[in-house]
Amino acid sequence: MANNKTNKMQINLNLNVRGIPQSATLRINEQSEELKKQGRQIYKLGLGQSPFPVPEPVVEELRANAYQKDYLPVKGLKRLREAIADYHQRRQGVSYSWEDVLIGPGSKELMFLLQFVYYGDLVIPTPSWVSYAPQAHIIGRHVRWLSTQVENNWKLTPSELYNICKEDPERPRIVILNYPSNPSGCTYIVDELKELAKVARKYQVILLSDEIYGELHHRGQHVSISRFYPEGTIISGGLSKWCGAGGWRLGAFIFPNSLRWLLDSMSSVASETFTSTSAPIQYAAVRAFKGGIEIERYLWQSRRILRNLGKELANKLTSAGVKVPMPEGGFYLFPDFSFYKDKLNAKGIKTSNELCSNLLNETGVAILPGSDFGRPADELTARLAYVDFDGARALAAAEQIPSDKNLNGQFLETSCGRLLEAVNKICDWLND
Repeated sequence: MANNKTNKMQINLNLNVRGIPQSATLRINEQSEELKKQGRQIYKLGLGQSPFPVPEPVVEELRANAYQKDYLPVKGLKRLREAIADYHQRRQGVSYSWEDVLIGPGSKELMFLLQFVYYGDLVIPTPSWVSYAPQAHIIGRHVRWLSTQVENNWKLTPSELYNICKEDPERPRIVILNYPSNPSGCTYIVDELKELAKVARKYQVILLSDEIYGELHHRGQHVSISRFYPEGTIISGGLSKWCGAGGWRLGAFIFPNSLRWLLDSMSSVASETFTSTSAPIQYAAVRAFKGGIEIERYLWQSRRILRNLGKELANKLTSAGVKVPMPEGGFYLFPDFSFYKDKLNAKGIKTSNELCSNLLNETGVAILPGSDFGRPADELTARLAYVDFDGARALAAAEQIPSDKNLNGQFLETSCGRLLEAVNKICDWLND
């Protein structure tokens, strides 16, 4: 009997994994690198990796702790958990203790564990980050898509959340709220968050608030929905985006006390899988979350560059007839090319995948199709990551320009010229 159960479990896992391709963002990065090796001029607007270096104080802390070799507690280094709890108190005014924090090797791994230990549906507004749904499929969870509209800047509305909850009010659900958004760069204002929180509370929804881009709100004004629905919100964050440390692989979840059982369940699974997160990285992360003048200046200049660059690129696309909301955070645009539908169809381009494939082959510009982000295949949308520039050089150049001046014109040409060239190529290709 035991062997039969084991065999059935293995068959189910194989069925869940079969047919799932490599992550779209990693795939486009590897494809771009291969084309570059062939001598092609490639503009890498596919993988969303921060262009900025890790702040020097954090790098220094990593150097100082390179000798740390012992396994740390499964839930994470206490000093780091304390620093993260304090960070959220400082930034959002929401009170957490160090015991509410769980550390993992990237927030991506923690998201997987959350879905593994929780028994409910996963509700994903689209467009959404490429890995939410595949993780659910691997585990065998039911995914409900919530389609958003470009007219609402690709944001989930309270009525859309209400409509899916009222269908089955007692059904357990995790709703993912990612903002500033990957892939659109849009974010929520306070009134929108309050209304979403009311619906979530009414139906006792668990909100996974993916705030990995929170510190990259272009005006430094990110607000966490945990302020308005603390008892049901899990905050997801880490170092990869705002600290330029994607390859360091450090993520953190912050739980309300009412969901401590989920934290403990995830920790139990973690103890049998990744054991603990890299010790030197955790010690260095303490310095990152404690902040300070150098880190604040780094963040201010990073936001300043991304704000001006995102605006310039969005304006170029809009002038060419492409629908694209103005980004408010992060480093993404999610353009809708439907204005060119007839012209593209005449070239045999009828899906977002065909659009991006032809664009890459004919211009060298690598972007990702909207279908990778949960949109319909025949919807001519795509994600553009405006990160193909030397972030260290741009930060140094921005320091030389007075803080009350916009970073446009000569600065963008000199520091971010490849991105301007790439978007010009997109516009020229559309009008060819």
